[in-house]
Amino acid sequence: MATAGRGRKPPVGEAVVDRAFKLLNSFDAEHRVQSLAALARRSGIPRSSTLRLARKLIDAGALERLEDGDFVIGLKLLEVASLAPRGHGLRAVAMPYLEDLFHVTQQHVLLAVRDDDDALLVERLSAHDATAVRFRVGGRMPLSATGVGLVLLSYAPADVQERLLRDFTPASGNNLVGWDSVVELRRALAEVRRGGFAVQIGGTLSTVAAPVRNANGVVAALSVVLPSTNLSPGAYVTAVRTSARAISRHLGAAPMEP
Repeated sequence: MATAGRGRKPPVGEAVVDRAFKLLNSFDAEHRVQSLAALARRSGIPRSSTLRLARKLIDAGALERLEDGDFVIGLKLLEVASLAPRGHGLRAVAMPYLEDLFHVTQQHVLLAVRDDDDALLVERLSAHDATAVRFRVGGRMPLSATGVGLVLLSYAPADVQERLLRDFTPASGNNLVGWDSVVELRRALAEVRRGGFAVQIGGTLSTVAAPVRNANGVVAALSVVLPSTNLSPGAYVTAVRTSARAISRHLGAAPMEP
């Protein structure tokens, strides 16, 4: 990464919009509130430039400044993000079916889409007494690490699959589902495509997931995450696949054979 010189000028050729996204991307689940010094350090932008750019983002509503001087993400970003068809647009269509699935299972219900090499969580519904998990709406998960990720990877373009399989190691992403080898993962992907769903049993948590389609193919994945001791694959597979197919019909997918 290019660094600024003593004159504190931005790297040559680095557009303002690129630096703005560096500032915004410095926020995450562990850094929701940041000081000016933290913003500069985590974004790699000189402090004086960080302050000027942060002020512009505040004027645009993308950032807000608290009374103590710290910065947080502004509501304008939520307003803009709500227009994303693969995010809130998909969520709006799916929500009634997610709620039905949640009431039937009383567990964690997840809806995710593929974004590059990650599964991006669009929605999560959780019972109060469900086993604690670290999934959060807007959070990213490796495609090989969860049920929704496994489904999304199974239906991803061949070049995406081969790149991730080529770079896969057992330690490259083990949030819920772990694989001992790339051969085992490749076999699991084939089973998902053949059966139309994924059942993965972990040490404490297990997941059942199914694809959500529109007229052009798989656009999302739906899953239930529950304690492994509660797993009854037949019952949960039926519930998850029924909900996924209902969402798919609403999105314009052609009816599928039972």
